[in-house]
Amino acid sequence: MPALFDPVVLGAIHAPNRILMAPLTRGRADRDAVPTPIMAEYYTQRAGAGLIISEATGISREGLGWPYAPGLWSDEQAAAWKPVTDAVHAAGGRIVAQLWHMGRQVHSSVTGSQPVSSSATRSDGTVHTYDGKQAFETARPLDVAEFPRLLDDYERATRNAMAAGFDGVQVHAANGYLIDEFLRDNANFRDDRYGGSPENRVRLLREVTERVASIAGADRTAVRLSPNGNSQGVDDSDPASVFGPAAKALSEIGIAFLELRELGPDGTYGATDVPKQSPLIRQLFDGPLVLNSDFTSRAQAQAVLDAGAADAIAFGRTFLANPDLPERLRIDAPLNPIDPKTLYSQGPEGYIDYPALETEAA
Repeated sequence: MPALFDPVVLGAIHAPNRILMAPLTRGRADRDAVPTPIMAEYYTQRAGAGLIISEATGISREGLGWPYAPGLWSDEQAAAWKPVTDAVHAAGGRIVAQLWHMGRQVHSSVTGSQPVSSSATRSDGTVHTYDGKQAFETARPLDVAEFPRLLDDYERATRNAMAAGFDGVQVHAANGYLIDEFLRDNANFRDDRYGGSPENRVRLLREVTERVASIAGADRTAVRLSPNGNSQGVDDSDPASVFGPAAKALSEIGIAFLELRELGPDGTYGATDVPKQSPLIRQLFDGPLVLNSDFTSRAQAQAVLDAGAADAIAFGRTFLANPDLPERLRIDAPLNPIDPKTLYSQGPEGYIDYPALETEAA
């Protein structure tokens, strides 16, 4: 079985190790969703990852409601991403852009319009806005006539990502956002060709992935799913029935890799007793499979590779506080703790000032 530090081929991307940096929202862009110079330093510090998956990046203002998150729908945004990708490449790294439509998980005070989703539903709790936390709003169902426009938004963002120098893109179809709201039956109550049967609920995922792959190339297109348990209020009564067909569809498209965020019963940011779907998906998806959720040690990650359950491991919060995580894992060095107060703040604190090993030694 491969070691965590062995190279892996992810479509057209040749990763030097199997330690991927998972997408991590950090809120360091400006209010127009334009990346800022500090972001280049942040990602360059983490260029030792086999592959960096960027923070979730909006395909449109409609779909981006997180304060100070970046976008890829404008020329200005794409131009501001270019120094980031250039810096990562100069440091020997690889980076793909995760494309995001948040669906009902936004607020009109940020996007300027009512949230959209598969159906007229509303998330529980509150949402981050520029004016503090506010109650979620009821989403309006996307009309079938709007789907061409939505696919065009994904295409434009993909073109901008490739123009900005990203090595590929990842379609964010997880975590209770728009595509996930179509996939799972407690959020999708449609009676048209995008609702009802599992095959219909997979349709949007397939159409988006096909459009993105037509621009970036299937071998530079990835997808993220969260197939088990509740994620921001989105869940399914029979996950195998929908994520099995989803895995088959993505395999037929020939994407570069599939990443799964799978909750466990003792998860730190969400937990569930719903069985993990990765064993089923492993059988149905022919490409490289990446697992993600609560990985914090070399032994833990290597055990998954040894079992043949995945081809690579995506580390999230562990990478946030440890810019040199691959080296720390290689020598079993102690890990920096995370400062929760600075997760989404706009300054350098808790962003680019976590020490690397050589800094600590000095």
